[in-house]
Amino acid sequence: EGELVLSNAEIIDVPNARAAAEKAADLAAQGTCAALMKGKIHTDALLRAVLEVSALRTDRRLSHVFVEDLPGYPRLLFVADAAVNIAPDLLVLRDIVQNTIDLARALGVDRPKVALLSAVETVTPDIPSTINAAAICKMADRGEIVGADIDGPLAMDNAVSEQAARIKGITSKVAGRADILIAPDLEAANILAKDLDYLAGAEAAGITLGARIPIALTSRADTARERRASAAIAAVLAARNRDEDGEQA
Repeated sequence: EGELVLSNAEIIDVPNARAAAEKAADLAAQGTCAALMKGKIHTDALLRAVLEVSALRTDRRLSHVFVEDLPGYPRLLFVADAAVNIAPDLLVLRDIVQNTIDLARALGVDRPKVALLSAVETVTPDIPSTINAAAICKMADRGEIVGADIDGPLAMDNAVSEQAARIKGITSKVAGRADILIAPDLEAANILAKDLDYLAGAEAAGITLGARIPIALTSRADTARERRASAAIAAVLAARNRDEDGEQA
């Protein structure tokens, strides 16, 4: 790889992390930059600065997606939400699902298959995530979520293993072939994503959606390759936003 050259980069000096986040949000609101990328700053500080600028807000809830490249899985796997929404209610879950679908489509998945994860594959009143999953499926049936095939509740094995789905008698467009895994809460999603990284050899990129501009969220433990992947996804989404703005103009 060639040496990184920063001679053409503008560096703006600010006194602390909070000021850096506020300055970044202001620049994005002014159109000076088309994407943000987290550095050595807490995630909540950056996102709070974005949310405080009305020009950057949309009618969608902010949500995070890990894009996982797994050596043992035949397609990219999108995992949400592992970083922003701690215990999403049904309406927040709807935005998480739609944000993730939009990302998958922007990265070339024409009609993503979405699995709403739980511990079981049947609607069970004692397990709230199964009820939310069923409600999300009905919302998709009614056109409140678009652009994907959605099924749930599905246990993890039924979502990614065609053999497991077949043994359990589950027939759907999604079972065993999921592109997107929607976890019931942040804890489950975060554990799942880190399991994939550290035990299954995945490489991951992280992006936050739902604002006017994409926000690449990286971890201090990410490799340089993973940081570049997050930046690349942000660049793809920023380019798509420019194209859409041009069409609307």
